[in-house]
Amino acid sequence: MLQRLGFPRVGEHRRFVSAIVADTVGSGLFLPLTILYFVRVTDLTLVQVGSALSISALLTMPAAFVIGTLVDRLGGRRMMLLGNVVQAVGMLGYLWVEEFWPVALCTVLLNLGRQAFWGSFGNVVTAITKPGERELWFGFLQALRNLGYAVGGVLAGIALQVGTETAFRTVVVANALTFVVAFVLLLDVPDHRSVPADQVATGGGWGVVLRDRAYLRLVLGQLTFVVGIMVLNFALPVYAAETLALPGWLVGAIFTLNTVMVGLGQGLMVRWMTGRVRARMMALAQLLFLAGYATFVLAGVLPVWLAVAAMLLGAVVYTSGELAGGPVFSATAAEAAPDHLRGRYLGLVQLVWGVGGTVAPVAYTWLLEHGTATIWLVLGLVALVGAAFCLTLPRALPTAGERVTAG
Repeated sequence: MLQRLGFPRVGEHRRFVSAIVADTVGSGLFLPLTILYFVRVTDLTLVQVGSALSISALLTMPAAFVIGTLVDRLGGRRMMLLGNVVQAVGMLGYLWVEEFWPVALCTVLLNLGRQAFWGSFGNVVTAITKPGERELWFGFLQALRNLGYAVGGVLAGIALQVGTETAFRTVVVANALTFVVAFVLLLDVPDHRSVPADQVATGGGWGVVLRDRAYLRLVLGQLTFVVGIMVLNFALPVYAAETLALPGWLVGAIFTLNTVMVGLGQGLMVRWMTGRVRARMMALAQLLFLAGYATFVLAGVLPVWLAVAAMLLGAVVYTSGELAGGPVFSATAAEAAPDHLRGRYLGLVQLVWGVGGTVAPVAYTWLLEHGTATIWLVLGLVALVGAAFCLTLPRALPTAGERVTAG
């Protein structure tokens, strides 16, 4: 069945794949309830909770540099194990915190653990797969992550419906347990170290990474893609429910549509991209984002029932951009990095995602307050510039000009 959908044979990598599923189900369970949890079980105000979470995100952003170095020295699997331990400790700490700074401290731990886990993810995937199949694997694992988040989100909805403090604390314990499960599963995953430790120690450091102009161009291209990816979580719900005042069920429908498309269509998209130039697929992803934004703008001038249809159509087009860009950006970033410095190189990519996650909530809400179409005009310009920029990558970065060969 998986092969028919364009996904790889899991085979010997079952435990690694299962660890990813466990981690994402737990995260999907708690993330939708994060702010509500602290509002319900502490005396903190909504503003105080939001401030604690934002400060924690800012404090941990520079950790990407340290984690990238540790991945190169210790190996990706060890850092994923460490990341699970730190996340479990931070999550369990939420059971006892009641004031601003303890909440911020536990969130710092959780963010550090998350960075260690996902900052090592690309290294491990690259190590356990072969050239020519990495888009397939990155796409497959992204589809599993979406499915895990969706399952967790459904369980979070049940906890929210119950609404008691006990239900919220049960969610925290359950999330901590998923980190433990992922830790146990990863214990038997081979380390797959492709570079001896002594070569890592003498093979250069962050100076090499930051002087690699070709790779920095790729990272800038990925930043424009990240700007688009963040739209689903931070712009679309507010735009649909508040700006356009469309039916409340539409937001859930858009998220469900996105999850189903990624789960069932990611492998098929990679199969379709096979044999095509990677940089062109990156540009295509941006243009699909742009087309989705245009459809969202159109929804703003239509009657309600047509606006609902337009939003759903826009979500389909927008998600197609996610399907086209995600695996190619991930595989290119991993393969363009030298083996002995891949942790640092991918740490730079992880930093880009951290910046996007920190800035997007503030930037998108501010833009939404300045007119119905303002946010889509700005995002459309970013997508257009990103598409043009990505098309220059074959000359700047040879790996980015290679063809997608995932099947």
